[in-house]
Amino acid sequence: MMRIPDPALVLLVGASGSGKSTWAATHYRVTEVVSSDALRAVVGSGTADLDASDDAFSLLDQVVAGRTWRGLTVVIDTLGLDPDRRAGWAAMARKAGFATVAVVLDTPAATCRARNARRDRSVPANVLNAQLQRVREVQSELEAEGWVVHVVSGDEPGWNVASMAGSVTGSDVGSREASVAAPARSTATPGEPRVMLQVSRFPWGEDPLAWLREVALAADEAGFAGIALMDHLIQIPQVGRAWDPIPEPWVTLGALAGLGTDLELGTLCTPATFRTAGIIAKSAATLDVLTGGRAFCGLGAGWWEREHAAFGLPFPGAAGRLDGLETAAETVRALWAPGTKAYAGERVSLPETTCYPRPVGKLPLIIGGGGEQRTLRIAARWGDACNLQGDLDTVRHKTAVLHRHCDHVGRPRDEVGVTVLDIAIVGSDRDDTWVRVERLRGRTKAAAFAARHHAAEVEAHRERHDRLFDEGVGTVFLALPDFEGAADMERIAALARR
Repeated sequence: MMRIPDPALVLLVGASGSGKSTWAATHYRVTEVVSSDALRAVVGSGTADLDASDDAFSLLDQVVAGRTWRGLTVVIDTLGLDPDRRAGWAAMARKAGFATVAVVLDTPAATCRARNARRDRSVPANVLNAQLQRVREVQSELEAEGWVVHVVSGDEPGWNVASMAGSVTGSDVGSREASVAAPARSTATPGEPRVMLQVSRFPWGEDPLAWLREVALAADEAGFAGIALMDHLIQIPQVGRAWDPIPEPWVTLGALAGLGTDLELGTLCTPATFRTAGIIAKSAATLDVLTGGRAFCGLGAGWWEREHAAFGLPFPGAAGRLDGLETAAETVRALWAPGTKAYAGERVSLPETTCYPRPVGKLPLIIGGGGEQRTLRIAARWGDACNLQGDLDTVRHKTAVLHRHCDHVGRPRDEVGVTVLDIAIVGSDRDDTWVRVERLRGRTKAAAFAARHHAAEVEAHRERHDRLFDEGVGTVFLALPDFEGAADMERIAALARR
């Protein structure tokens, strides 16, 4: 299935009665569609008032200019047959960096004539015949002008649509259809494609444990591979207010471990500045035993000075925090290894490595962050995976850097996986998606906020995740900025891969 990038300028092309307005209403929000007929009714006596055409198209041009300038998709519902008007709209779109997409309604002439005859004011037969002839000629013109052309065929409202609106961040019109079959899950192995739920908001009301239980059971029932919890001492401003609850994650994960689910459980990510490395190793190993080998440990350098100061914790400079991350990664590796012998390593010396209970199997260590000089080198040396944020191009670039570090430290590339934290707005339909954008964006421009959070419906997110998996990403940690609880699972269940 072909997908239309979003944002984009979408030009509908077709004769009167071909179904352009119906197609637009099916795939886009009312506010995204600008219609010359509707504007004639605004500035004239009705949709068929041709004397009002100049004023209507002047308003249409203003709408196109305003929306493209703000980075918002605009769908132009006109005949689309005038090359001069097309050139003007295309220039506006390209100035804004938009794709220019023409959707051609290739509806049978008999259908157009029948619909036209049912209108209160029908288009004269000779005019409609001329339009039908132009539609047959226009596709080659559109391609020569640089439009990406999609053809929609059919003579009923349930026609076969050759293209649909895609993800807000989509840039390739030819992205492939999402895979229906989910790959088999491999417990506690970051290399198998799957989706986990990252929970960063805890609007749990009067019964926190019941809220957590419902979330975990719903995530397991939906087929998510696991749950990751943030590790912060104060709720971060990107997620909520400072006085919103943010529970200690290892205690919380222990509660979830008792539910008897198949979920993998861990942190994304525990700062090495919060706890000594040995205590982190002990907590993760204990969780692994309690879950029967389903724990993982995300480990990061820490970044938010405020929470350190508030809780009386040292907050070294960036170099010191990265030194601490590397020391912690080596320490937990030493304490999770078999035996109790002394350990003398690169940064760490331990008189013994007596840490029982031991992890059930290989407990995955995920190094959080995409810093190319130090963080990815630490992941290459000590991690089972690195956790990244960003779009496909960013992930592709960071993965290449990680692999160069693997080569440098002498470690096989396939021993270190890549995971992605995906903070995404997922709507049940296009209207719902943009309602969420408007509610969450604050003072950020809507288009910028939507792009940053890949705002789209489930199918577009599945296709985006597929592209990440195709690039070698093993796990996507899905985080919803407006997560409320178990009820959200119905909306996002199709994103689970198990």
